Amino acid sequence: MRTLSYLLIGILFGITMFKSEAASWFRIYEMFHFDAFHMYGIIGSALVLGVLSVQLIKRYNIKSFHGEEIRFQDKNRSFSRYMYGGIIFGLGWGLAGACPGPMYTLVGAGYLPILVVIFAALVGTYLYGLLRDKLPH
Repeated sequence: MRTLSYLLIGILFGITMFKSEAASWFRIYEMFHFDAFHMYGIIGSALVLGVLSVQLIKRYNIKSFHGEEIRFQDKNRSFSRYMYGGIIFGLGWGLAGACPGPMYTLVGAGYLPILVVIFAALVGTYLYGLLRDKLPH
């Protein structure tokens, strides 16, 4: 039952991403050229909604759908790890034309060449897992 609820939430997320054009390469191109507010509005709305949700969960001790306590891990306050990670993420986003959420949305919409990007992202994640202890954090 838990897997089904995650699947349904993922499908709803994918439909929202596609209908809002957040998975559109053209919209991402516009954003990186500062030609339109569309993507900034979507990202900004998600940021505000995320901050409000976290604050409500912390303040009212809201539980998960399955009755489990929701715990937040403190973040390491290292500048370099977020700067390097953000640069790598941004370069990948710019080259692929999609970040991780829309990549799966594009597969669902029938854009099969994005499978190459998903494969590369999975390999990169696996390599990071192997090299994590050797990288500066």
